[in-house]
This record gives sequence, C-alpha cells and structure tokens, in this order.
Amino acid sequence: MLLRQLYLSHYESGLFDRAHTVALQALELGVLLDVFRQDAARAALAEGAIDVAVSHLRVAARRGPPSRRPFHWWTLGSILFLEHRYAEAIAALERALRWGTHDKPLYRAHLALVRLAAGEKVDDLQSTIDDLASAPCGQGYGRFVLGHLAYAAGARDAARRLLEAFIRRTESTVRPALTLSLGRELAMSRATLAKMAAN
Repeated sequence: MLLRQLYLSHYESGLFDRAHTVALQALELGVLLDVFRQDAARAALAEGAIDVAVSHLRVAARRGPPSRRPFHWWTLGSILFLEHRYAEAIAALERALRWGTHDKPLYRAHLALVRLAAGEKVDDLQSTIDDLASAPCGQGYGRFVLGHLAYAAGARDAARRLLEAFIRRTESTVRPALTLSLGRELAMSRATLAKMAAN
C-alpha cells in the first residue's frame, strides 16, 4: 500500500509520468492487479495516452474479480465516450450493465447517453432518467450523466441545475485525485453550460 500512497502523491502533484511508473511497479507485486491497472489507466489518461489507458482498463475489466468488473467496464466506457468512440463505449457499458448490481441505474443511463450521442434511438429514456435520479449513484457522477441526458432531451433548466451541481460537488471535494480524474467531465460540463448560455 506504500506504493499506492506514492502513486497518489505523484498523481495529485501532477507528476503523471511518475504516477504511471509507480502503478506499473505495483503491478509487479501481483496483488490487487485490477486496482493498480485502474491507477495506471488514470495516470496514462492524464498524460494524454488514451490508448494506453484503454489497454489498462481492458485488462482490469477482464481479470478483476467479479465484484469490481462492472466499475472497470464502466470506467472504460466513460473514457471511450469522451473520446467519441461510441461503438466501443457502448460495448463496454453493456458489459458494465451485465455485470453490475447496485450501480445498474448509472450504467444504464450512461449507456443511454452514449447511444444518443451516437445518433441511436433510446427506448424508455424517461424511466432510465427517473431510475438514476432516485438512486444513490445519481448524486455524484450521476449528475454528469443526468445533466447531459436532460440537455439532450431539451430540458435546459434541469440540465443547467444538474451540471452546475456536478461541477460544484466535484470541485469542492477534499480528494484532489477525484477532481483531477474528472477533468474531462468537468470540461464537457462547462462546454455544455456555455452552449446553453449562448443560445
């Protein structure tokens, strides 16, 4: 766990190449392999090495214990969505939904968001939104997904409220690693708010 603390120290200091190296060293220990793959992916992503991050997450999702696989698939789908690699994102999120238990409303809603972005029709969109809004997982990252679903549905007031709440909550966290790792979601949320303000 000392290596994980060192990883977090480098990551939170913006030394992403060092953080990535430490995560790779931790993998050599042969314990918590999927967790350290997730860490390596986060550092690679911060360095702009998208394909390296994707590769780490694919391994984590395939080799992690069943209880953590949905999270890894969902994280992979999230990254691919932000990269506009919608077909790959859909495949990853479908796996997250298949493996998931308590965060299923988030996985289902995120999958709906990706399908909308890909130009696909989404059945039962309102029930998907309602399920996530009433679930505990709808409070954190779920606000990012709900805000963009509301924007896609033309519900601008709800979209504004949800995206502003997501930004506020993310930026006020006492966990710097979380704020850093959600930088792309924060940027997308700000861009969507700017679009609404301009129209």
